[in-house]
Amino acid sequence: MAHEHNCSCGHDHDHDHEHDGQMDKYHEAFSKFDPAGTEEIVGKHVNSILENHEKENFTPEVLKQIHGCIDLTSLTSIDTKESIWKLADKVNDFEGTRPDVPNVAAICTYPIFVETVKQALTAQNVKIASVAAGFPSSQTFMEIKIAETAMAVMSGADEIDVVMNLGYFLEENYEELTEDIQEIKESCREAKLKVILETGALVTPENIRKAAILALYSGADFIKTSTGKGYPGATPEAVYTMCKVLKKYHSITGNKAGIKISGGVRTAEDAVKYYTIVKEVLGNDWLNNELFRIGASSLVEDIEHRLGK
Repeated sequence: MAHEHNCSCGHDHDHDHEHDGQMDKYHEAFSKFDPAGTEEIVGKHVNSILENHEKENFTPEVLKQIHGCIDLTSLTSIDTKESIWKLADKVNDFEGTRPDVPNVAAICTYPIFVETVKQALTAQNVKIASVAAGFPSSQTFMEIKIAETAMAVMSGADEIDVVMNLGYFLEENYEELTEDIQEIKESCREAKLKVILETGALVTPENIRKAAILALYSGADFIKTSTGKGYPGATPEAVYTMCKVLKKYHSITGNKAGIKISGGVRTAEDAVKYYTIVKEVLGNDWLNNELFRIGASSLVEDIEHRLGK
């Protein structure tokens, strides 16, 4: 099946989906989940959730909870050992200053800084996360993706954030797409795998729904909205669509997978919006850093500023 999809001829590949009258396993998986609905329908659901519940969640208690779910992130071309060490120091310095506010969930960097974070980090219970596997485009050789993932884990990463291959997705080459993620997952060993859907590139709720399903069935521990590179970041509509898939996936398999929201989440208001959607669609079970993360750099300061000393 893999090879039939490698053409870019623009032909309709629907004929490949039927094998001897049997639906292939990907379409079988898709069919277990409700359709995503139009952007308009999703927008209505989101607006109604936010109108009814956003205000009640804008409390110091919720902001404290969100603080403990942040992946404090630095992914720039000008990161240096020194700048990353300073980032880790910020997290170390926060430890114990506010017993009522949990420290961030993780520090997320490029692979070559995992060792720096490991050396610098003294704060307890803060995970080390690394992007890998040809981030942010995923357009490299499978062998490189596997090696980069393994090397990041060997350097001390507890969590690996990778991008789904959207080229395969758009060609409906689900065979190679899922194999890609499964191989990376295997290479993670004990580390958690977060799969980035790049919702700003997928655009439609239906594409986001399908990408989320493929990621989950390929072994993703978390599905994540965006890289924050080159495409629009998280939107409430995308997060709602992903939460609906996570809920159904849990009811089908009994497995709870997490959601990570990233790309443009800068203020406490932004964060509370997403918290509210996760709470209303998935429930309180998801409102902890095992299943809910926000990837951000300036959000920490905004929340700490709101909470005061």
